[in-house]
Amino acid sequence: MQTTSTTPTNPQDLEIKDAQVIFRTAWEDLLNEFGVENLRFPKELILLGGAPGSGKGTQTRFISNLRGLTCEPIVVSSLLTSPQAEKIKNHGGMVGDREVVDILFRELLKPEYRDGVILDGFPRTTVQVECLKLLTHQMNELWRTHHTTPLAKQFRKPTIHVVILFVEESVSVQRQIQRGKEILHHNEEVLASGVGELMEVRTTDLEKETARRRYQVFKEQTWQALTSLKEKFFYHFINAQGTIPEVEENIKRELQYQSSLELDPLTFDLMRKIPLAQEIVVHARQELVNRLDAYAMDNPDLFKEVLEFADHKLLPIVKRHAITGMSYINSENPLLDDTLAMSMLIDIFSERGYRAVIDLHRIEIPEKFDLTTGQITCREKKVFRIQIRFLGSEIRRG
Repeated sequence: MQTTSTTPTNPQDLEIKDAQVIFRTAWEDLLNEFGVENLRFPKELILLGGAPGSGKGTQTRFISNLRGLTCEPIVVSSLLTSPQAEKIKNHGGMVGDREVVDILFRELLKPEYRDGVILDGFPRTTVQVECLKLLTHQMNELWRTHHTTPLAKQFRKPTIHVVILFVEESVSVQRQIQRGKEILHHNEEVLASGVGELMEVRTTDLEKETARRRYQVFKEQTWQALTSLKEKFFYHFINAQGTIPEVEENIKRELQYQSSLELDPLTFDLMRKIPLAQEIVVHARQELVNRLDAYAMDNPDLFKEVLEFADHKLLPIVKRHAITGMSYINSENPLLDDTLAMSMLIDIFSERGYRAVIDLHRIEIPEKFDLTTGQITCREKKVFRIQIRFLGSEIRRG
């Protein structure tokens, strides 16, 4: 009987098989050392990658603040100088994929990373990508196993974001060389004054050719691994070629909160009937425009009358309160007895950027007293209390 070999022959299949072996070994070590009930990984992982000079170090703090992360990022290159990694190197070993995965998994179990952490420099290879996918699968399995148990709060559904800061080769080289110049200048001042600490100078930051070679290594070895993550995780490609504020705005747009991606599915199903504030605002703005156009076309005379009332009776008072940004106006104008007119007035101010609220206050005014029966006859007085708020003036002091 003829048999066929199942041994992978192409490089990618071999790497996937290597990753499976590496992950299985690392996972079994964790189970034996910590026990399954203590394998509590971060709820949110932000995998930060990018070309040399793309500003990862600069933007890490901004991303942490944006996502509400209080812990320091995990920089994989720093982990490779940890005592565990140094021990491997001292025994003549190399810190390869197997060692990186083993060291990183243990680091992720630290309590300070439970809510989430930025992971800088992982994954860098296809093997590491596959190990990450296998880890995510196991994290989801832990969540499924525990989400109906008392340990549900400890095993939350993980969210993985991949944030790629991209710059072109020319920008990368320019920034690397500029960074080298700034570090050299800093070190000269430290040596001359004796104040401060010397900074490490990368050789790739000193010559354009070596800086260009570093960029090429990134494109040839790391880029493919990072782009392959878009098939599995939430993927954010950031244009990082502008100024720091411009890049921050790009990141902010990409990482806006989406509860459907981050909440536990059971929690989201319970909450989904409540629309997002942003959705209401967008819808309300569209409805406001439609209403104003309808007022002008269907009730032009009343609309003009309301505009005249706002312009001549209310705005003079509003302008007198421009410093404080709020006006409280009482009016007995019968125009506001018409509910359509009242709606028009509120919508007019809303479209102009004010926040208007109208409250009807009914006051009983005694008019007649019957001496025989002692009965008091009152007439009703309607007072419309109009509250108008807006951005007040900022007074410079000092």
